Amino acid sequence: MSSTVLHQSSSVLTIAPSDPVADRIGLLRPRTESHPGLHAAAPWAVQFDAFDFVKIGCAVRGACWLVVEGHEPLHLKEGDFYLLKSPGPHILSSSPTATPRPGRELFESASQGVARIGAEADEANYVCMASLWFDEANAPLLLEILPSVVHLPATNPLIRQVAYVTELLGLEVESRAVGRPLVLDHLAQIMFVQMLRAHVAQTDQPTGWLGALSHDGIGAALRAMHADVAHRWTLRELAAISHLSRSAFAAKFKREVGVAPLEYLIQWRMSLARDALRRDTRSISELAFATGYESESAFSTAFRRVVGVSPRQFRDGARRAAGALIEHESHSTSYQVSEQSASTSEFPEAASQQTMERVG
Repeated sequence: MSSTVLHQSSSVLTIAPSDPVADRIGLLRPRTESHPGLHAAAPWAVQFDAFDFVKIGCAVRGACWLVVEGHEPLHLKEGDFYLLKSPGPHILSSSPTATPRPGRELFESASQGVARIGAEADEANYVCMASLWFDEANAPLLLEILPSVVHLPATNPLIRQVAYVTELLGLEVESRAVGRPLVLDHLAQIMFVQMLRAHVAQTDQPTGWLGALSHDGIGAALRAMHADVAHRWTLRELAAISHLSRSAFAAKFKREVGVAPLEYLIQWRMSLARDALRRDTRSISELAFATGYESESAFSTAFRRVVGVSPRQFRDGARRAAGALIEHESHSTSYQVSEQSASTSEFPEAASQQTMERVG
């Protein structure tokens, strides 16, 4: 999703103009899973396990309750959306007193994208849900500024724009059309971004860079830094973009974003650098130039101060981790092939049937 990419043009490395929200979500490398639609007849309750990243959902039809460990029960009216950050065990139910069943078992038994409780003729609720996983190293870029529970009422004007996406998501979950996983992935991410927008719009003082983007002055400075991260920005330049004095800009930026302007710039540069080093897409000298440093040594000093190790140490560690992962996956695949071969030789008819089922 990110439009922040390191571009190589002959010997010159530049960073393309981009949007701060797209930039940060891009570095999160989001992976999504759109769950089977939950169709239920009252009384019903489903318990879900704790989750490290973000869960989103909508009470598409009928009202229900959301109970997250450590929080007051939340009544979701029809059309309401919710977002959970790193939630502990949580329950969706027709009433707070209904006895929950394990969500894992319910969804594993789903058929054609539908997880059903009770008779279809008595159905009173339909809940659409998705989970989002993020790159663990960059997950704090977003998770640190989100509240644990976000409730977005159907009356929020921006949420109305998500309703159509939710309808498409529900239809796609229950379809077997070509390209289904790709479509589901993109729809879930669109739904997520729209929910972030709606959250900012309904919050008087949203925290961190996400809220600051909605303020003309500070938002303009943030967009400028993201659009040209290699520029050697000064406090004077950023204050001028925000139409504030240097002292007023510095104080307001730190109050709204949480860190000083130039410290934010350094942290963002290092986030980009970590991502590039982890993926081994650029040399250290190229990264130094691309992130606004005059020399590799100046970049390495800044990187060590922020990250705790040198760029070379970080890249080498990432290479070793990637190699170990590939080796582990290779062993797992070999074991599975060996098990499949043994099963095929012992039960050839069953193996043939399994192959036909996979093809079908």
